[in-house]
Amino acid sequence: MSVDRAAARALRGRRARRRGRLLEYVALVHLMLKGYRILGFRLPMPQGEIDILAQKGQRLAIVEVKSRVDADAAMTAVTPIQQDRLWQAGLALQETRPQLAALHLNIDLYTLTPGQWPRHTKNAFEKERF
Repeated sequence: MSVDRAAARALRGRRARRRGRLLEYVALVHLMLKGYRILGFRLPMPQGEIDILAQKGQRLAIVEVKSRVDADAAMTAVTPIQQDRLWQAGLALQETRPQLAALHLNIDLYTLTPGQWPRHTKNAFEKERF
């Protein structure tokens, strides 16, 4: 790979990360306006980063933020492996934070698509728990 191509790729990566961070803030504000209490933002976990950790009533939401050309593309962007990691991260948080243990854990998807209003899909990735 030439230096110019590598530099262009690095620039695209920086722009994508910057845009992703901005969209996470949009999601954060929108969730607060919907009555969610934000408990964490960009939480590093051994299983992977949690974009947003929010609570509303007895509902504990691990919110994954995605920006894609359409909602279907955003949904498929979260692979089964990533879904499992989000569940594992949420369960680990409930184990280490006693105040979260009694809450109902959900994995939500917050999608931002061009020309459309933001979309918050509650319990986007259900998983049977034993």
